[in-house]
Amino acid sequence: MSNSDTHLPNGSEEFAPETASKQYTNFGRAWYRFTRNHTAVIGLFIVVSVLLLAIFAPLLTPYPEHAGSFVNFRARHSAPSLEYFMGTDNVGRDIFSRVIYGYRISLSLVVGVLAISVPIGVLLGIVAAYAGGWVEQVIMRFNDMLLAVPPLALALAITSILEPNLVNAMIAISFLWWNWHCRLIYRLAKSLVTEDFVEAARLSGASHWHIISKEILPNCIAAISVKTTLDAGFVILFGATLSFLGLGVQPPTPDLGTMVSTGSSYLPEYWWEAIMPGLAILYAILGFNLLGDGLRDFFDVEV
Repeated sequence: MSNSDTHLPNGSEEFAPETASKQYTNFGRAWYRFTRNHTAVIGLFIVVSVLLLAIFAPLLTPYPEHAGSFVNFRARHSAPSLEYFMGTDNVGRDIFSRVIYGYRISLSLVVGVLAISVPIGVLLGIVAAYAGGWVEQVIMRFNDMLLAVPPLALALAITSILEPNLVNAMIAISFLWWNWHCRLIYRLAKSLVTEDFVEAARLSGASHWHIISKEILPNCIAAISVKTTLDAGFVILFGATLSFLGLGVQPPTPDLGTMVSTGSSYLPEYWWEAIMPGLAILYAILGFNLLGDGLRDFFDVEV
């Protein structure tokens, strides 16, 4: 019996393992190409380390109780040492422990903001490009209007009206962050709606939703992935800026921006109270930016 006549149980064709093997081979080749980009690998390492530190903060921090309203005036303003790796703050709390817990707040902000803004921006961008006409004009002119307002000024206006906390900071940043994704995906989708495969799907009687979700959106995934990764670092910086100005997460919750703001009052004598949280912000942003740049080169997309 020939190979073409051979069938696997449950009606599966014999070429199914070959297909799986081919997919695995393609993934291996893609991973190999990614690992050739050393800066991308460094970025991935940094991002993974930040994620692990945030997830396992109670196990990795030497003084987890210092993440709350803990006070130890005998150890206040202690310089970096073996006991306190990054020193202590003005009330004797271990800065290293608070930085690790601060990563939890920063990553929660990233997840919340991008989970809200990315779907909204992508959907509106694709709808504007696909529908055209007055729908396109309304969506894109509203988008242009918001882009004309300085992001920080808009965020400050929103957070000054709402009570300063993590949820309201997410709302404020999300309100302005979807614009960038909308503009990017609109530009990309506008070039896709004229492609032959989209026209073929339209002529075959496919619904609008099918064309948007099955034909256009999959071709935007690479750009969305790169943009989202790059945005993660900017969201951390933006959230830290709001907290630095007193409009983000409030004490005693450990937040990197708040720690920099408090520590700046004691510069230059107790420099570690502002420098250490600042370096932690830099470390996280650098990781996401390096990873995003690596993905951009890997997918060969413009964002």
